[in-house]
Amino acid sequence: MHLNIMEKSELNNNHINSSFQREKWFGHEFLYEFHGFWFTKTYLETTQKVLENFKPHPKDVILASFPKTGTTWLKALLHSITHRYDTKDENSLTFNHPQELIPSLETNLYVQEIPQNNTNSQEFISTKNPQKSRILATHIPYQIFGGVLNSSDCKVVYVTRNPKDTLISLWHFLRKSKNFEQDPWELGAAVDQFCKGIVPFGSYYDHVLAYREESLKRPQKVHFVTYEELKENPKNCVEKMGEFLGCPFEGENREEEIEEIVKICSFEKLSNQEVNKSSELPKVFPLPYNSFYRKGQVGDHMNYLEDEMIEKIDNITREKFHGIGFMYGI
Repeated sequence: MHLNIMEKSELNNNHINSSFQREKWFGHEFLYEFHGFWFTKTYLETTQKVLENFKPHPKDVILASFPKTGTTWLKALLHSITHRYDTKDENSLTFNHPQELIPSLETNLYVQEIPQNNTNSQEFISTKNPQKSRILATHIPYQIFGGVLNSSDCKVVYVTRNPKDTLISLWHFLRKSKNFEQDPWELGAAVDQFCKGIVPFGSYYDHVLAYREESLKRPQKVHFVTYEELKENPKNCVEKMGEFLGCPFEGENREEEIEEIVKICSFEKLSNQEVNKSSELPKVFPLPYNSFYRKGQVGDHMNYLEDEMIEKIDNITREKFHGIGFMYGI
């Protein structure tokens, strides 16, 4: 069950201190438990702001995901699908990182006051027009965020990825942090904590299953797609997302339109854009723009995880996923 309004207020009456169970992560970071999920101090604070302040519009699209499961790629795809007839937007992915085109609620919009010159983010926060379609991203679990999502007719697109590739992608991502150099997150410890669910926004398994369950119950509300499906058949996935979002590909040029979106949003194309190779830091994120692109490969975990590590994660996957008929992740 997702949080009700009374439960949300719990954060208002508690400071992030010893009243929250916490676990050491890496560097000087701790993770704090809230309703069965784990957050950094910053993410717990910004999640509170999202729960208190965010009101989705009926035409909003919320891109939900567990960290490092293909979020940046989906941002590019969703933006391209919904803006494909906007001539003013033709070169947006050339000059803008997907993270700027589709801001994340708890890591962009509510992490601090938005600078006045950041007009795009200001518009996302302040717009009062419920007819204006916005695309916003979040990592907040459905169990916590479901009440907000269900308060309007907004649509949700959820992407997930093989748990082992997700862990390795997260591990590499964090290696670019200064805290990692001071106190590394050793791979063995990373596997242990991932299996226990003690990672940001974890448990991974509970995160995935709640959104998947909603997609099965209400496919018109939640569209569930895997990273592996996107890699194997991107044209089919783009077509289905267009239909789900209410902007289907139609007419004699539909195949060309789909192929063009797949092309401009390919990993090779995006990772080679100058804006995405930049070592500059976003205004409200501690890692550079180029940290969001590495390999984008399926099965990359085999280059890093030892056999016993793979088996440990697979055992959890069999229990959590295969045990309820979701044959995924192994």
